[in-house]
Amino acid sequence: MRAHLLNDTTTEHYRRSVTEGVERVAARLATTDRPFTGATVDDLTPRVEQIDLDRPLHDTAAALDELEEVYLRDAVYFHHPRYLAHLNCPVVIPAVLGEAILSAVNSSLDTWDQSAGGTLIERKLIDWTADRVGLGPAADGVFTSGGTQSNLQALLLAREEAKTGDLARLRVFASEASHFSVQKSAKLLGLGQDAVVVIPVDHDQRMRTVALAHELERCARDGLVPMAVVATAGTTDFGSIDPLPEIAELCARSGAWLHVDAAYGCGLLASRTRRALLDGVERADSVTVDYHKSFFQPVSSSAVLVRDAATLRHATYHAEYLNPRRMARERVPNQVDKSLQTTRRFDALKLWMTLRVMGADGIGQLFDEVCDLAAEGFGLLAADPRYDVVVEPTLSTLVFRYVPAAVTDPAEIDRANLHARKALFASGAAVVAGTKVNGRHYLKFTLLNPETTASDIAAVLDLIAGHAEQYLGASLDRAC
Repeated sequence: MRAHLLNDTTTEHYRRSVTEGVERVAARLATTDRPFTGATVDDLTPRVEQIDLDRPLHDTAAALDELEEVYLRDAVYFHHPRYLAHLNCPVVIPAVLGEAILSAVNSSLDTWDQSAGGTLIERKLIDWTADRVGLGPAADGVFTSGGTQSNLQALLLAREEAKTGDLARLRVFASEASHFSVQKSAKLLGLGQDAVVVIPVDHDQRMRTVALAHELERCARDGLVPMAVVATAGTTDFGSIDPLPEIAELCARSGAWLHVDAAYGCGLLASRTRRALLDGVERADSVTVDYHKSFFQPVSSSAVLVRDAATLRHATYHAEYLNPRRMARERVPNQVDKSLQTTRRFDALKLWMTLRVMGADGIGQLFDEVCDLAAEGFGLLAADPRYDVVVEPTLSTLVFRYVPAAVTDPAEIDRANLHARKALFASGAAVVAGTKVNGRHYLKFTLLNPETTASDIAAVLDLIAGHAEQYLGASLDRAC
């Protein structure tokens, strides 16, 4: 069994095995003609269930053959131009190279004596990102597993900086279009069910600052503490960006911590043409960035940034076996001192390799392309009488629904759109997402693939309409 350990005596085995795996994936990518095969839970479950994990195959090729059957053949492939559903991006090759390296070396980024140069690379990337945000010379941060963890850590810092032991008095303000992790974080942080105050949005799905000001004033009148305001720079459903300068001003007046959730919109940090959309983010106390959304990085690659490095002390615990206090006095850079995680992958290497090969402008160009595509897609939808589109995109998301001319019952239109999405997924020809707007079912394109074209969008719209019309025709037949 020692032959399977990666070390100086098994490098040739390592090279052959990884090469064979890469060749399998490359072959699959080269021949995939749709984002999904349409395989169902009932199709895949028996294949996985029949595998006896206590009877190994003892052969890499056989294991890869089996993997083809239970995973690779029926995986959802985000690289395909007609994958238009969630915030999943195709990945750039330098980042995949970084993933292969970090997995093999297996550094853990919690302490210096487990990572050495990895620690310095992560810190350099945090400084680079904080500089792009404009947080100032005292800024710091740490890589995380994703936006949910970043938001949780930011709100933990906000809770501690609020300096009150009465958690029931704390309030967090977020728009109705903000990410669900705000409510989840509040629960994990021991705040009450009514701790999150939901602020309505305007027609463009941006937080209404007049409503925020009113709620902050009411908070003060009621003797409550405005712990934090969460502004979103790129909402999950609409890609909308809250009015950051106005929100920052309200936070300054009320003493509330300003957290900007830029998990989606962080791609603007590399854009040559759209960076101004993030104006005001430099006034934040903390910022979430998800490189695995709009920097075209493999999952996971995310970070939380703070304006004042000293606030990260609220996540610091010292253990004698790992990071004793004397190490801080000796200026040993242990990243666990500012992370919610202990053992932590060297995910920063993926972004490092991307920047060193492509550069920030290369990333920004790709993100600008998908934003331009969304604008083109909006034009198609706005001109198509079959569809109702909710809002003109700020980033790369389109929310719309099929509206047949001959049907006026909103519930029936809901069912037609739900059916169209499910039927499209079952066909494997394209993958789209769904959401609700004012209680009604809508469909969603999240455009993060620069290879997607306006022709792809038009073709998928035709497929959706076809499935919806088929459903409505069958429904009419049943009614007769």
